[in-house]
This record gives sequence, C-alpha cells and structure tokens, in this order.
Amino acid sequence: MAKTMDVLLKGAGTFDGTDVAAYKAQGGYQALERVLGMSDQAVLDELLKAELRGRGGAAYPAGRKWSQMYKIPITPKYIVCNADEGEPGTFKDRELLRDMPLKVIEGMTIAGRVLHSARGFIYIRGEYRAIQRVFQKAIDNAVKAGYLGKNICGVEGFDYTITIISGAGAYVCGENSALLNSIEGRAGRPRIKPPHLAEVGLYKKPTLVNNVESYADLTVIYTQGADAFLELGVPGSGGTKLVCLSGNVKNRGVYEVGLGKVTLRELIFDPAFGGGIPDGKELSFYHLGGQSGPIGFPEQLDTVYDHDSLWDAGLSVGSGAVVVADGDVCIVDYCRKVMEFFVHESCGKCTPCRIGTMRVLELLTDLCEGRGRPGDTDRLERAITQISALSACGLGQSANKAIRSCLAHRREDFLAHEQGKCPAGSCAMKGGEGA
Repeated sequence: MAKTMDVLLKGAGTFDGTDVAAYKAQGGYQALERVLGMSDQAVLDELLKAELRGRGGAAYPAGRKWSQMYKIPITPKYIVCNADEGEPGTFKDRELLRDMPLKVIEGMTIAGRVLHSARGFIYIRGEYRAIQRVFQKAIDNAVKAGYLGKNICGVEGFDYTITIISGAGAYVCGENSALLNSIEGRAGRPRIKPPHLAEVGLYKKPTLVNNVESYADLTVIYTQGADAFLELGVPGSGGTKLVCLSGNVKNRGVYEVGLGKVTLRELIFDPAFGGGIPDGKELSFYHLGGQSGPIGFPEQLDTVYDHDSLWDAGLSVGSGAVVVADGDVCIVDYCRKVMEFFVHESCGKCTPCRIGTMRVLELLTDLCEGRGRPGDTDRLERAITQISALSACGLGQSANKAIRSCLAHRREDFLAHEQGKCPAGSCAMKGGEGA
C-alpha cells in the first residue's frame, strides 16, 4: 500500500505556525543557522546536489537558477516568492502559507543570505486575504525574534526584510515577469524575454523568483542534508511533492508524496490517497498540473509520479494538481471549460492568445451544443497549434496542452461530436445523444 510522507507539512496545524518559539521547537531555523556557518559556494553546491526542481510548474532546477544569479555582479538583488497560486485545482501553497508561514520565511531568508539580497517580496493571491494577515503576523514575529530585519541572528550586516504584495485575481500574474510588473504597480502583463529575470527583473535588477513550496524545501535540504533530500525522491527529482487531489475522487485534499515513490494509479485509487471514484463509477480521465497541464487517461495510470517519468509519458507534475473525472464528464465539454478559463484570463497583450483562444472556444462550444461540422476537429487542432507557437507567454503557449492530449488519446470523442453525438451523454446538444 502506498504511504504518504510527512516532511514539509510535519506538525502542520498542531501548533501556531506564526509563533517563532513554537516553530523552533519543531526544528525551525536550524537550516538558516547551518547556512550561516557555510560559505556561499558550499550552500549552492548542496542545492545543486539535492536536485530540487522548482515547484511552481516549470520544474527548472533551483540550484542552477541560484548559481546563475549568484554570478551576476549587479546590485541590489531581489528575492521574490510567487504565492499567487491561481492554477485551478491547486491549493497546496495555501497549506504552507496558512500553517507553516515561518518555514517559507526561513527559506526566503536563506536565499537572501546566499544571494546577498536585503529585500524580499512575497506576492500572495488576492483571494487569500485571511492568509495574508497570518503571514504578516509571522513576519512581525520573526522581526521581534531577530530572524528578520537588521543584523539577523547577531550577524553584522546581515539585513533582510520581506514585504507582502497582494494580487488582484489575475491568473496571468502567476507568470513570473507579469508578477514583477504587478509588484512594480504596472499592468500584470508578461515581459518579452530576453533579457531574463535573473539579470533584469524587479526594478530592472537581478531577481530570483521561486514558488512557495520551493522555498519551504530549503529548510529540509539544509537541515537533513542534500543526500537525505535526494533520497526522498529519485535522481533528477529530489524531495517530496505536495499533490492536490480534487474532482470525482473519494478523498480530496493535499497529500505529500516522495517523487518517484508512487504511481498515478496509487494516487487516485489507493485508500491512503484518493481512495478511488465515488458511487462505483469508472475513471474517465484526470487533469494534471492545472489548466495549463496535460490530461491523462486510464491506460497511463501505471506511470510513476516524478518529473522525468511523467514527461516521458506526455504528462507532467506541473503545479501538483490532479483533477479526477468520472465517466459522466464529457471530455469535449471539459476542454470547453478549460478554454473558457484561458479566454477569461488572457491579458490581451498578444493577438494569438487574445483572438485565438476565442476561436477555439467557439469551435468547442459548437461541438458541445450540436452545431459541429465535419472537419471541426482538424480545425481545432490547427488553431491550438498556432496559438501555442505564436503566443508571447506561457499562458497562451500552454493553452493547448489539455486539448492536444485529448486529441491524441480520445480523438473519436471529438469526431462523434461533429456528428451531434456525445459519448458521455452529458452535453447540452439539441437533438443529439447528449440532449
């Protein structure tokens, strides 16, 4: 039987996560204190050895990102935590921000120390108003205890502050450069790259942007060591991953798993995790990593849950979301809802995304409402290919992933809709089988 891990969320909810003394009793701030006794290069080497991949979705190796920024001589440098968490089906950062805020603060402070930055910013999703207040309390308590502010831990010249920035509900601000524009008070629209953020980021200065879970992982790496962290996962994907299970699954919630230690089948069906599909229904598909991720199918259930194994299967870890759908959910209609989301959240900066997503939504709506025409599936495929190839940022570039994976594995469902038939019997067709 698969087992959940208890590493990042160990003790979460059992003590006041904003209280420094209570956090230290759980082993908090041991990582920062260890880092203070290490050289910068030793800290970077350990992060490289741990093989931590960014937990925000792109999975870029954190050690490589930090090392690249460390070599840039320009100052000042900024540390930014992306806590926007606007990806549907994703709610794992919420657990850390609410129950373990000092763990995130400690990780950001480690980054400030190693990269010689005096200022950190955390961009928290606007809908997390209550959590913003919790996090501010944790910041204030860290300052009082000497773990933020001037001469941290008595180290002369080690000054570091963290400022909370509240988002305003724009999904596109989850994209790092759009997030930085928003922090600067400008429209939350992605920047053209290059130059990259490590060189020209916040206020045109070198900037490190990592996810909430990524910063929290630093406390594990520098407490237990890189070797122990790597053993929690597999080569190429060190550590654990917080997975968000939702949709048509019995046990919804956040689960911590060792990367490479469980399969998708175990995540969805094992009683320790999802527990299977309610009401004795059959699994139809599951959406991985949020709206911008691919969709998986029953024949892929034995894929191991780690970055490389999923990529090899045409899937991805992404943000850690796993949205499960049973046989009553029409896959074409689900894709329509996905595209509705992208149409709503497009910033409108580039034409392929602004207009292209609308055209795709119109095609999917016609298919779901009985107005499909022969050739619509081919038109759909051409349209999503163009949007992905020509869009300016990750939002438009990934808007095709869900539909593309469905066309690769369930093309017959789309062709049936061209004929006015819904295999799931759940579309709002007039005169079709979904009526």
